[in-house]
Amino acid sequence: MLELATLGILQSKPLHGYRLKQQLEQFMSGCISVNYGAIYPLLRRLEERGDIATLIQEAGEAGPSRKIYCITSQGKIAFRRKMLEHPHESWVNARSRFIIKYFFFSHLESIERIKLLEHRIMVCRLRLESLEVQPIPSDDFYEIAVWHRFIAVIKEELDWLNERLVLEQEQEVESQN
Repeated sequence: MLELATLGILQSKPLHGYRLKQQLEQFMSGCISVNYGAIYPLLRRLEERGDIATLIQEAGEAGPSRKIYCITSQGKIAFRRKMLEHPHESWVNARSRFIIKYFFFSHLESIERIKLLEHRIMVCRLRLESLEVQPIPSDDFYEIAVWHRFIAVIKEELDWLNERLVLEQEQEVESQN
């Protein structure tokens, strides 16, 4: 997810590592925790693979020089591939990954956004159906409250996703006219 987010942020503008870390923390803190120790090795790997490049290297004010990174055409292809994939992962990671993808929806075509929304809706519906047929796991008041909250959160997510899908479909129709 950190790689997807890094490539997504660099789609908008070139950044140096520290500013990239700040932006990742700002928007990803609601999805996943940002491990700062992983960012510079990730930037090195992405550069070695050719997904990003050093645009310029500036002298640092008090320390080492700063590299300004930009995404390459190969990186844009890798970003798009990661946006459209559906890895098998935990429910929590899948939710976080979708929110990260949604943050970068403007970099996709409308039909791709629709497919991603439809896929997430399907996953949420399946999750909700599986929870609704299971017996509540306990008679403990607090466990029951959490169980009901979890179901309500999925229903809220489904409502939001369906609203997004309708808007996206309307935009797709408008663009075809």
